Amino acid sequence: MADLQDDLHARTEAGELDDLPVPFPADVLPPEPYTPVSDPDDAPLKRARAVLAAHPVADGYSGLPWALKHLPWYDLELGETAVDTDIPRLREGRVGALFSALHLPEGFDGDRAVGATLDQLDLVRQVVRAHPDGLRLAYDAGEVIDARNCGRTAVLPGPAGAAAVGDRLGILRSLYALGLRVLTLTGVSWAGEAGLTRFGEEVVREMNRLGMIADLSGASPATVRRTFAVSKAPALCTRSAARALRPHPANLPDDLLAELGAAGGVCMVPLTAEQTGPTVRDVADHLDHVREVAGPGSVGLSGTYDSGAAHPLELGDASGYPRLVAELLRRGWEEADVALLTWGNVQRVLRGAAFTARAARLRRPPSTATIADLDG
Repeated sequence: MADLQDDLHARTEAGELDDLPVPFPADVLPPEPYTPVSDPDDAPLKRARAVLAAHPVADGYSGLPWALKHLPWYDLELGETAVDTDIPRLREGRVGALFSALHLPEGFDGDRAVGATLDQLDLVRQVVRAHPDGLRLAYDAGEVIDARNCGRTAVLPGPAGAAAVGDRLGILRSLYALGLRVLTLTGVSWAGEAGLTRFGEEVVREMNRLGMIADLSGASPATVRRTFAVSKAPALCTRSAARALRPHPANLPDDLLAELGAAGGVCMVPLTAEQTGPTVRDVADHLDHVREVAGPGSVGLSGTYDSGAAHPLELGDASGYPRLVAELLRRGWEEADVALLTWGNVQRVLRGAAFTARAARLRRPPSTATIADLDG
C-alpha cells in the first residue's frame, strides 16, 4: 500500500478551437493550473483546456455530501483542503456538471436508509444554496446547460442506494419529487444475483415513468441484462471500468460493455487506483478499451472524489481533468469523441430519460403495485 500511495496522491463536432465558446465568465476563470515538469510540451494541455471550455466534464460520481457531513465548517468558494472538491478546483478542472452521490453506510436499510438519504438530499440543497456563485441545482438536461451557460457547476442529486426505496414505490416517487435523479439497483431483494424480480421490473418501469435514471454499477450481470430488456431509457454505470484490464468486481466484462453500448447506456470510468490503476495512463487505457468495446457514445468520466478512494497523482482532485484529456489527445482521440466523453454522452442520457418519461406518462398512471402483489 505504501508503494501504491507513492504513485497516487446525438454526436456533435468539437469544431475549430478558435471558435469554441467559453462557458465560464471571464471574471470567474481560475488561474492556469500547474503544468508538471515531466511534460515540457504543454501544447496538448492547452488544447485540452480549449476543448473542455466548450465541452466541460460531466462527473458521474462525487462523494462530497457525505464528506462535508463530517466537517464542522467548510467554505467551498474560497477552497477547502479537507475535501477533494471545491469551486476553484471545479473551475480549474472545467467541471460543468456533477452527480452528487447520496452515500449509504454499510448495513443501512429500511427507515434508516430513507432517513440518511433524505438527510443528504437536504445537505446537497444547503451546500448549493450557500455557494450560489459557483453551484446550481439541476434536475434535467436543460437545467444543466443553463447552469453551465451561467458559469456555474450543475449539481444533480444522485446516485442513491436502492435501499432507500426499499419495497415501496411511493418512496421512489417522493424521492424523485425531492430531486433524486439516479438510483443504484443493488442491495435490495428485488435486484440481486438472480436479476430483477417482477417487483424489480415494476420499479424500473416506474423509474422510466418518472424520468429517474438507473445506475448499474455493482449490479449483478443478471440485473444488468434484465434492466436493459425492461427499461425504455438508457442506463448509467456511474463507477465502472474495464474488467479485462483490472479485475475489480464493479468493473464490467467486455460482453456487458458491448451490451451496454447496444442499449445506449454510458460506462463512466472512475479515476481511482483500485479500479483503473495508479497513473493517468492507466485511466486512459480503460477509456480506450471502453470506447473500443462499447463505442464512443457509451463512455464517460467519474471522478469518484471524496469517496475515500485513492487517485493517481496527476488526478488527485477535481482540477486534474485537463491532464487526462491531454493524455487522450496525445493518443489520437478526435475532439468530437472527447466532447462525447466529457459532456455529450451524459446529456444524451439525461434527454433520453426525460423523453421516455413524457411518453410513459401518457401510457400509464403511477404504479400501485406492491412487492407482495408481484413477488409474494
